[in-house]
Amino acid sequence: MSTRYWCESAWVDGAVASGVLLSADDTGTLTAVETGIDTAPSDAESVHGFVFPGGVNAHSHAFHRMLRGRTHGDGGTFWTWREVMYSVAAKLDPQSYETVARAVFAEMLAGGYTSVGEFHYVHHAQDGTPYGTERPRGDAADPVAEADDHTERPRGDANDDELRAHAIERALARAATSAGIRIRLLDTCYLTGAIDAELSPEQARFGDGTIDGYMDRHAGLTEAFAEEFPVNAPGESFVHVGAAIHSIRAVPAANLPRFAELTGPVHVHLSEQPAENEACQSAYGASPTEVLGRSGVVTDRLSAVHATHLSEEDIAILGGSRSTIVMCPCTEADLADGIGPARELADAGAVISLGSDQHVVLDALRETQGLEAGERLRSGQRGRFSPTELITALTEGGARSLHLPVGALEVGKACDFVALRTDSMRTMGSLDEQIILTATSADVSLTVSGGRVRVRDGVHAELGDISELYAQAFAALEMEG
Repeated sequence: MSTRYWCESAWVDGAVASGVLLSADDTGTLTAVETGIDTAPSDAESVHGFVFPGGVNAHSHAFHRMLRGRTHGDGGTFWTWREVMYSVAAKLDPQSYETVARAVFAEMLAGGYTSVGEFHYVHHAQDGTPYGTERPRGDAADPVAEADDHTERPRGDANDDELRAHAIERALARAATSAGIRIRLLDTCYLTGAIDAELSPEQARFGDGTIDGYMDRHAGLTEAFAEEFPVNAPGESFVHVGAAIHSIRAVPAANLPRFAELTGPVHVHLSEQPAENEACQSAYGASPTEVLGRSGVVTDRLSAVHATHLSEEDIAILGGSRSTIVMCPCTEADLADGIGPARELADAGAVISLGSDQHVVLDALRETQGLEAGERLRSGQRGRFSPTELITALTEGGARSLHLPVGALEVGKACDFVALRTDSMRTMGSLDEQIILTATSADVSLTVSGGRVRVRDGVHAELGDISELYAQAFAALEMEG
């Protein structure tokens, strides 16, 4: 059975096309993309405004959304902000995190994203004890085993899900599928609190002890998710696993070559703060980029997040390897990180993509505009990235970063798209693709993923009022909403 949408105008093959008819099969995969269709067929939903492939949010920490509007009172720094973040992380358990993530993913869809790279490091119970293990597969009578180590249930909840291996990762996957956003869960390695320093008590639940501990858990997660969330046709494959190195601070250099053993995307926080660079130089006599390069990690599978404070040599290394750079302009501004050399990286051969990181806003358009705005402020020049390049960063760049079958309206890819109003007080008069520089999430009228309408006019088609989802999320963490 086919689902069809007739789009007044849409971004197809790198240009604006009129009268675009999208057809998707029952898996949510595009089977036909036709242009120049003057009127909508009777069996197609008419989509007015400007349609572009669903935005790809290549860097997210879902629970950070709970800090929005709560860390500005006394100014502070990145490092004081981090202490507040730890206090929220300490509250999470599988049930509450699923409630939080469901709200965040619904807001992402309303904000113009249909895919997300979830950079996830809250792996274990609050005291650092791993969640329990599953019974042997195929035991239908009792699919959840008692934990052999009698793992303490956080918050006293007797829900057996908390005794399953990868309990929080499963919760994130459930949240993504219930919201209808495509997720690459970037399973993050976090072994040290700083270079040559043990994890602090606040970080205990992030760590796996050793690189072998991480590799074993990562392999188990990959296997479990392949069975529970099989990847079939592009349109219906909503859950994928990837790997991440939290940072040079959190993974010793001697362990980095192990990531070359993995297949698929590898992400890393890179040179977000000058203090990170200084510590790395002191410990290893090299920049974080150089340390990664020596370890064989810098390839076209690598996505470097932030990449704010780079030398010319760093830029050459990342560009020469065709690595992807994930810029997070709104977060980088909020945390006073600085403005990274995006144009120079792109000119050197790197691929630019975008992320929302701590979700100071969840607005794909504002992040995209922030990329160009930062470049203008840094260089004193306009047009550092053309509208076409900005759309490409939001769509194809993110798809490349996460290795997902999205990013373009073309046959064989997922039927994921977003429609923008062209007649609002913000967008009225915008010329074609220049709407990418004038619209905001308030102009998102329709979000479709896997061929299904997920959000219409700011309301989730199945989950309802997104603000009510947040009320539930703050209640689940016993935080004042």
